[in-house]
Amino acid sequence: MIFHALPPKGLFRVSIEKHGDARGFFARTFCTQEFANAGIDVTWCQVNSAFNRKKGTLRGLHFQRPPMADAKLVRCVRGAILDVVVDIRAGSATFGQATCVELNGDNRDMLFIPAGFAHGYQTLTPDVEMLYFHSAPYSKLDEGGLAWDDPALDIPWLLPPTEVSVRDTGHSRLSELEPIAL
Repeated sequence: MIFHALPPKGLFRVSIEKHGDARGFFARTFCTQEFANAGIDVTWCQVNSAFNRKKGTLRGLHFQRPPMADAKLVRCVRGAILDVVVDIRAGSATFGQATCVELNGDNRDMLFIPAGFAHGYQTLTPDVEMLYFHSAPYSKLDEGGLAWDDPALDIPWLLPPTEVSVRDTGHSRLSELEPIAL
């Protein structure tokens, strides 16, 4: 695996290293030692998948508050997305900064997102399938959200949203959010 550090600190794009032959290829997508060598100490406890039918579907921006704040490893296994994270860590010099990364089933890259970030994405193709690893189990009591359309975030969504859940239309603006103290 190849770890590409992104701003803000702690965020990584992770590329796989393919070992191929006439059959196709083999690649490692997680190794505790390789993550530790990159300075990432994480234990995964939950794996989720999501399927999105329509191009333009928007999910997020979601996060979990302590004590259930979690790191994520996100991969688009089919289709393409614009993956968006926003730093909401208390005291962070990059608080409120959004970072966008395109992930797709062809590049097979992943995004490592540390705890203290809101996460969401928009599908760029129809029939998108996502895979998420989480370092803490989901807790409805500790869930939170940040408004995907908050002008203060200046997120360059690539398409007009075609599908947004009722839940995702009611999240707080950045100015109303209590930062995540880790």
